Amino acid sequence: MNERDTTERISMTLPKSTLSQLDSMVDRRGFSNRSQAITEIINKELVEYNQRLDETVMAGTITLFYNNARSGLPGKLAKIQRAHINEVISSLHVQLEDNHTMEVILVQGPAANLREIADELITCKGVKTGNLNLTTVVLPPIHSK
Repeated sequence: MNERDTTERISMTLPKSTLSQLDSMVDRRGFSNRSQAITEIINKELVEYNQRLDETVMAGTITLFYNNARSGLPGKLAKIQRAHINEVISSLHVQLEDNHTMEVILVQGPAANLREIADELITCKGVKTGNLNLTTVVLPPIHSK
């Protein structure tokens, strides 16, 4: 939510069992109140919805876990990132045990492009697992014209 947004009061009708589960989650997760929890849930759903809209510009991360001993894999991942230099902002490598690496790649661009980049990286042989996490809040322009 933008700081300049005003808030609106709404009313909801929920089954008692759903409300009970919501109250339990609010308490366990440490939300201040139901409104804060419901706002977070709605924001997650809006991000997921916007990811399906091809031209929505989003920012996020692609997280990869891979075996860096796999011949040529680190170079292949770097080549893919260079091919998408307009969307790839930066990356962080963390060396893990047993020749494994966790790489977090910061990306921004149209949601469809980011999904394609993530799929291209995640499907490389030697990548154990990967995940794309996006938000509709974007980075400010790096350079002004």
